[in-house]
Amino acid sequence: MAKEEDISKWSRTRDPSSLRHRKTCPSSGESLQNQISRASKEKDSKADRSSDEDGQSSNGSYAPFLHCKSHASQIKVLLILVMGLSFSTRLYKITEPPHVCWDETHFGKMGSYYINRTFFFDVHPPLGKMLIGLAGYMTGYDGTFPFIKPGDKYEHHIYWGMRGFCAILGSFLPVFAYLIVLELSRSYTAALITATLLIFDTGCITISQYILLDPILMFFIMAAVLSMVKFNQQSCRPFTAPWWLWLVLCGVNLAGALGVKFVGLFVILLVGLNTILDLWDLLGDLTLSLMNIAKHFLARVVGLILLPLFLYVTMFALHFVVLNKSGPGDGFFSSAFQSRLIGNNLHNASMPEYLAYGSTVTVKNLRIAGGYLHSHWHLYPEAVGARQQQVTAYLHKDYNNLWLVHRQNDNDAQSGSPDLVRHGDVIRLEHKETTRNLHSHLHEAPLTKKHFQVTGYGTNGTGDANDLWRVEVCGGQKGDLVKVLRSKVRFLHTATGCMLFSSGKTLPKWGWEQVEVTCSPYLKDTPSSQWNIEDHINPKLPNISLSVLKPSFLEILLESHIVMIRGNSGLKPKDNEMNSKPWHWPINYQGLRFSGVNESEYRVYLLGNPVVWWINLASLGLYLIMAAAAAIAIQRGFSLGHKRREHSYVLMRGGGLLLLGWLLHYVPFFTMGRVLYYHHYFPAMLFSSMLTGLTLDILFRSADLLIHPPLCDWLRRGGWLVLLFSVVYSFYLFHPLSYGMTGPLAHEPGSTMAGLKWMESWEF
Repeated sequence: MAKEEDISKWSRTRDPSSLRHRKTCPSSGESLQNQISRASKEKDSKADRSSDEDGQSSNGSYAPFLHCKSHASQIKVLLILVMGLSFSTRLYKITEPPHVCWDETHFGKMGSYYINRTFFFDVHPPLGKMLIGLAGYMTGYDGTFPFIKPGDKYEHHIYWGMRGFCAILGSFLPVFAYLIVLELSRSYTAALITATLLIFDTGCITISQYILLDPILMFFIMAAVLSMVKFNQQSCRPFTAPWWLWLVLCGVNLAGALGVKFVGLFVILLVGLNTILDLWDLLGDLTLSLMNIAKHFLARVVGLILLPLFLYVTMFALHFVVLNKSGPGDGFFSSAFQSRLIGNNLHNASMPEYLAYGSTVTVKNLRIAGGYLHSHWHLYPEAVGARQQQVTAYLHKDYNNLWLVHRQNDNDAQSGSPDLVRHGDVIRLEHKETTRNLHSHLHEAPLTKKHFQVTGYGTNGTGDANDLWRVEVCGGQKGDLVKVLRSKVRFLHTATGCMLFSSGKTLPKWGWEQVEVTCSPYLKDTPSSQWNIEDHINPKLPNISLSVLKPSFLEILLESHIVMIRGNSGLKPKDNEMNSKPWHWPINYQGLRFSGVNESEYRVYLLGNPVVWWINLASLGLYLIMAAAAAIAIQRGFSLGHKRREHSYVLMRGGGLLLLGWLLHYVPFFTMGRVLYYHHYFPAMLFSSMLTGLTLDILFRSADLLIHPPLCDWLRRGGWLVLLFSVVYSFYLFHPLSYGMTGPLAHEPGSTMAGLKWMESWEF
């Protein structure tokens, strides 16, 4: 055969030109359905074809299912079966328990905010929460349930629409996995194994049944991979309608994945690497002109870069338009950002544009939850430094946030129009309520020991040289004015050279659990040491409408991403908080409690079907062994039969793509410093399950190399039955974890899960 001759020639000469033009395609690039129809008409003329049980052709095209028309109906029946089982297992008992479970308290609340148009802050992009809010609104939910804490009863509130929406998207995951493996392996057996693993996985069921971002994220990830694989299958029909359709769908789903969580970057990287390989292959095709290659390149730029970017930006445009009312997210953003929100005290307000001596101001820190510069009558305890008045950062509007701006030498307001404060000026800030000056000295700060303490000192504005601060406009020059809302300023302590700083650390009860303010001698150019003037009162200056200072769309888009990235990096594990490590995940070491802790409560526990997860883990090692053996056989130029060549192709290309997907969605978590949970592994688990289906199918179909064919066929069918029985029976044993249970706990007599705690780390 031509393809085998090419491989042999390449193994002898290492001349890549022998393989350059051998990328073959189904006749006329027709679809799978058309191939099946054509095959039924040509089944009397297949003397020149040899096929295995899944219908791979002998001409190297690897066109599947060409036996007869019965394959078309078989595929349809199997697909309907997969869909039926997937939807029924996910939608079963969707309204139970009728109370808030785990992170529903966050994402259900955020869906309510969209319905109420109330602005909030989250570390993830907005698409997932917008879709949850839309699902709730379309099914009659009015956005009034508070979602305060897990366990709160929903009572008369309509919550099933939001849960049902997530469950429907989660139900598509086995269907997408079935279609992906079917395209990559051309084996409905491999596809059916994959679907079975995912349909009967208790973890996939649980994570799909609640108001969470995970099923929405995984829906877009799998849809993007399916679109990519379908697009690859259209490579012989470039620029046709189906080619453009799958390219555009891939771009749309990439935008969707990134629009739900930043984890969507991993599937973007997967598609990007696949696209680079695709373009490299095209560059090696000498039948294509450079103009055609340029067209291919530009098409992918439009479909996989520009279109997703446009859709992603559009999501944020809708997010900002819908959430136009002041809410709990205001304090995470700059004063200029807040001025665009209805109900915020800065919205449609007016105040003097430039800071002046004699003004009353509030000073806001620019770090996430940095708070307003604040003081009160309470003193620091003797154990933490000088027993002077506390200075903190407070996250809420308060009268004790007000400060008076004075020259360094006097308290007197000037006659006429007051002088404006400029970059480089030395000022004093007097706390309006207590009349004590903002002060620092060489005593260590209460929590951040390498920083200096900041206090309130003096009486009626009379203090000492440690009350003086130099104003520096970030990026400014000497003489530049300080603009309210927009200017980022630093306050340099003239006596010690340190910078006024919000550490983000919460003070003990003696500090009213407010945020520590210090003077940093070394961190001088971070958001924690940058401030802006928010409220500004000076009756001697003309006011301007703050509408002229509102940021542009691009500015608020950039700021929202900076805040999200900082928020993600700030999600550190807390004391006694349940979190897990990435190495725990593939071995199903520890689950996650969704609901209930005692025998009187409705208990739900997120844990993967142990048989499915351990088969996946074993199959990863098995795949590496089989792929290495296939690579060595090709490298050494062994003569391979048609079936062996097709198996090697599936292992190297299809399996390699799935292994890469698993690695990209798993390995990066080892480098993350943020808090991690078990559910972060589920996108990678999808790729692992697809790789398992492909690997086990090829393993069983290759068994006839060692075993006599009739016996091999019998053992193959027995192996499928054992695998199916093991997965389904394990699902039967562990399904109460997904659908909920009450009564005795696992270690007590009469428990539903008695004897099933196979690992001590499981906490159900």
